[in-house]
Amino acid sequence: MFMNDLLSRDCVAIDLKISSKKQLIQEMAQLMIDCGCLAGTKIEARDIITAAMERERLGSTGVGSGVALPHARIEGLDKVTIAFARLDAPIDFEAIDERPVDLVALILAPAASGSDHLRALAQISRRLRKDDIRAKLRNAPTAESIYIILAEEAQATAA
Repeated sequence: MFMNDLLSRDCVAIDLKISSKKQLIQEMAQLMIDCGCLAGTKIEARDIITAAMERERLGSTGVGSGVALPHARIEGLDKVTIAFARLDAPIDFEAIDERPVDLVALILAPAASGSDHLRALAQISRRLRKDDIRAKLRNAPTAESIYIILAEEAQATAA
């Protein structure tokens, strides 16, 4: 499972102007609908928002160092899908280190997925744990360059 199998170039947003966790989830859910990665499903933005916010009620997915990995299992989805966003300004995400978040990967998995969901979560988490990768993502000039950073890092890790 490679990052370019999980993340579409069109599912990367740059400099989102967001003021809350809920607004962020709403924007990213709409991004997933708009980018076409859920084409052929009957999944709507509200399905994603509901599932992701339910997961957040169990505990924040703010993993530290300005990174959040909200995730949810969704009925009707046939493969793991990721959307990535860099925020214009960090927001409170109730992260474990209490730092605000500006790099976010929303991970959706089929309701019945087990190991694929966990592998995708681990894969993106490993990348975003690296200081140099986070710095590159924060300084990237375009959404395309963010996608390339994530895809190149994925291939370097797999090699």
